[in-house]
Amino acid sequence: KEISLIKQKIDAGAEYAVTQMFFDNQKYFDFVKKCREKGIKIPIIPGVKILDKPRQIDNLEKIFNISLPDDLKNEARENIEHVEEIGTNWAIRQSEELINAGVPVIHYYLMNDTSCMLNILNYLHK
Repeated sequence: KEISLIKQKIDAGAEYAVTQMFFDNQKYFDFVKKCREKGIKIPIIPGVKILDKPRQIDNLEKIFNISLPDDLKNEARENIEHVEEIGTNWAIRQSEELINAGVPVIHYYLMNDTSCMLNILNYLHK
């Protein structure tokens, strides 16, 4: 379904696509592979969300119809007072893997809080 929507957008003039937020890079890599197999050649920009608030552990899955890896959910629930740090570290690892895989650019979904993003950028810029 998503692939046919991307094709429609390309036909309408799209020069790139941005994915929905995800927390598992393999889902992105699999999606890009499927797109390439269907002849889609435009850049597909990964959309990374930083888990930074306890309520997001459950709300993101419900609201955006996505799944968080069990490792991330369990660690966040067990250390609820450190959700922002856990989410930031997860996003850093995601970003490093995506960069090493040669993604064109990363889009970060922020919800009115840029402090986590600054930490990620500072870390990745080292």
